[in-house]
Amino acid sequence: MLTTNDQEIRAALHRKKFRSYHSTDDVIIVDELGLSHAKVRIDVAVISAEVHGFEIKSSLDTLDRLPGQLEFYSKGLSKLTLVCAERHLSKAEGIVPDWCGLISAEKGSRGGIAFETVRRARANPFVDPIHVAHLLWHSEAAELLAGFGASPRELKRSRLHLYVDLAAQMPIADLITAIRNFMVQRSAWRGLPAHA
Repeated sequence: MLTTNDQEIRAALHRKKFRSYHSTDDVIIVDELGLSHAKVRIDVAVISAEVHGFEIKSSLDTLDRLPGQLEFYSKGLSKLTLVCAERHLSKAEGIVPDWCGLISAEKGSRGGIAFETVRRARANPFVDPIHVAHLLWHSEAAELLAGFGASPRELKRSRLHLYVDLAAQMPIADLITAIRNFMVQRSAWRGLPAHA
C-alpha cells in the first residue's frame, strides 16, 4: 500500500470526480470551505442544488478530529462524503453516520490515485438551514431579507439574527441556490474569497 497525501487526493478528485462540474455555471467548487464562520473547514465543497462536502483523510492522516468535524458537517452540509485511504475505511464506518458517503482513495503502482465508491452519500436528515445560511456574508443575507420586506433597521442586526430570519423565510433549496449564486459572483471579484 503506497502512501497518499491530502494534496494528491484533492487534485485527483478535481481531475476525475469533479471534472464535469468545472465546465458548468450551475455548480461551484470551493476548496477549504469554512463552515460556521470557519470553526471548521471541509476540504472540498460542491455547491449546486445542495451543499455536498468531501472530507479527505489520506494515509498520512488520522481520524482523531473526525468526530468533532462531523458535529459541524451534519449541521451545515446537505450531503457529506468521506474520501479516505483504505486503511481508514473500517474505523471510518464506525464513526460516520449512515447517510455519509464513503470513497476509498488508493495510490497505484504508477502514482495515480484510484477511487472506489464504498457507499453513496444520501441526504443529510439533520441539516440546519441556519447553519447553511452561515455561508452568506452579512451584506448578502441583508440583500435577501430586503427582498422579503425587512426594514433597514432589521437589516443592520447581527449576522446570526439575519440567518435565523432567512431560515424562517426561505426553503432550504432556495437558500442554497442563493448561496451558490452569491459565491459565483464572489469568485468573479478578483482577490475576494468565494466563502465567508
